[in-house]
Amino acid sequence: MLHFSIYRFLLSITALMMAVTLHEVAHGWVAWRMGDPTARAAGRLTLNPLRHLDPMGSVVLPLMLFVLGAPFLFGYARPVPVNFHNLRDPKKGTILVGAAGVVANLLFATAAGLLFQALKASIGIWAGTFIAQPLFVLIDFLTYCVVINAVLMIFNLIPIPPLDGSRIVAMLLPPEMRNQYMRIEPFGMLIIIFLLVTDVVGKIFALFVNPFVMFFLGR
Repeated sequence: MLHFSIYRFLLSITALMMAVTLHEVAHGWVAWRMGDPTARAAGRLTLNPLRHLDPMGSVVLPLMLFVLGAPFLFGYARPVPVNFHNLRDPKKGTILVGAAGVVANLLFATAAGLLFQALKASIGIWAGTFIAQPLFVLIDFLTYCVVINAVLMIFNLIPIPPLDGSRIVAMLLPPEMRNQYMRIEPFGMLIIIFLLVTDVVGKIFALFVNPFVMFFLGR
């Protein structure tokens, strides 16, 4: 049982590190293409996860969730630095930068889901061969990739500052409403914690994440 737990933790933490790294790089890359070189100058346009690790969000939080027996691991990386004033088109650029991480997780989850389906369909071909065991490990890893990327995608779309969804919503509001809306950002993390504790986020995941996972994994 202990070996199985360590196995699950290693697969899920690897999937999580890949997901949050890709998420942050996507923000920085789109910002760079839209005119802001801040992330590139800071050396953050790299897929090396060590450049993006956050001690609390990338290590402590996932470990706590694992120890507490959470159904999935969750975490975050250090946000890439973006100077929105440098964007050539501030409104369009902010929307695209905000959406970039979510789109990256969607593409990652979709690619992992399609590969999962392909490998699952061909597993019988390799039964009894030396390839079978590594293939089962890869299938398990892809399962975590689908679930974790789906969770990150939906969670970041919640329109509460500083989550990505709030950037998109803010740019769609009239300027006076936008200013009022963004004033809740200092309280954003408290609101998010409240929604987590009261299981509102859990209900959101049940509504959006579960069908996505079911579609690709059939579970």
